[in-house]
Amino acid sequence: MGEGFSVTRSPRSQINFDYCPETRLVYGKGASARIGELARELGAGRVLLVTDPGIVAAGHAEQVVKTLEACGLVLTIFDEVHENPTTCDVDHCVKVAAAADIDTIVGLGGGSSLDTAKGCNFLLTNGGRMQDYWGVGKAAKPMLPLIAVPTTAGTGSECQSFALIADETSHQKMACGDPKAAARIAILDPMLTLTQPCTVAACTGLDAVTHAVEAAVTTRRNPLSQLFAIEAFRLTHVALAGVLSQPDDIEARSCMQLGAAYAGIAIENAMLGAAHSASNPLTARHGVVHGAAVGMMLPHVVRFNAESSVTRQNYADLVRRVGLSETGADDQAAIDSLLDCLGNLLRAAAVPRSLEEYGVPRSALPDLAEEAARQWTARFNPRSITEGDFLGLYERAFAK
Repeated sequence: MGEGFSVTRSPRSQINFDYCPETRLVYGKGASARIGELARELGAGRVLLVTDPGIVAAGHAEQVVKTLEACGLVLTIFDEVHENPTTCDVDHCVKVAAAADIDTIVGLGGGSSLDTAKGCNFLLTNGGRMQDYWGVGKAAKPMLPLIAVPTTAGTGSECQSFALIADETSHQKMACGDPKAAARIAILDPMLTLTQPCTVAACTGLDAVTHAVEAAVTTRRNPLSQLFAIEAFRLTHVALAGVLSQPDDIEARSCMQLGAAYAGIAIENAMLGAAHSASNPLTARHGVVHGAAVGMMLPHVVRFNAESSVTRQNYADLVRRVGLSETGADDQAAIDSLLDCLGNLLRAAAVPRSLEEYGVPRSALPDLAEEAARQWTARFNPRSITEGDFLGLYERAFAK
């Protein structure tokens, strides 16, 4: 094993794990053309396509419909997915699915479409409300086969068993997870990402990078999750800069999409941390786009977590493994390299870098901190974090 490899240095690396991948990965340029044959392999007959108006306008939905219908499948389309889907969105999707008596679901789009498809699967097969599945493993009955086809490179939802759905009333984002909810097949076709607006590519890319960095240091990290987190960061921190400077660079987009999927696998096995806990209230209360929010908060969280010697070492190991720092550099120099990298990506993404720029008033920070401390991912942060700590993070993020 190479010098600095985390398995040899971190006591947390020996945490037990039980890895049984639920999702078959099909990756390559043009891979989405195989969706019909793959659906037939799952025994599909009546398919619900869950997508959003932007994907319809880009022409991707039409191509998927043609491919599925060419294989003799009957299609029903739900194309009313909203960004950051709520319980109301899922309920609407379920009504459409139930009326069509479907036997298979295809999610086509970004994380919102995939989450809506998973949420629909929960309720269609197990009944009740999304609130009933907040947590892990609360679905008693089998679910329908799901094929996930991401058109962005960010959330990694195609490789996770969680649906992130906001409560329509409280705006609380609920993580509803169950192995049965994972996609049976994820089709990674980088050609589908070419139509992303630059701002979408930037924000989803920042999300993917944050997933990799956070998953690499959580309290649930293990040797398997590390493999995926390290490779995800290696791919995404280089590819995102390439996508933003040359949007038609298909090789960069290929690396981004694969890296985002690997980060999703890392999350599935190691969870996330305080950057996501801090970002969720910003999205729910102030409309800050999720990827921009986590990207903005991540450097502040890295500095906070790096005050722990063990976590500082884990960040440094990640940085050395992907070649951002010299092998012999000390841990602090490696952390500085990581922060420089994140800062460069934020500048390339051209997103605001302070809460003040987003119009968040300073008076809102205490309420944001209270909500952040209640977020599920906070419990997996490598350094114990309190409401007061979150307030400190928001204060540091308030102005440039």
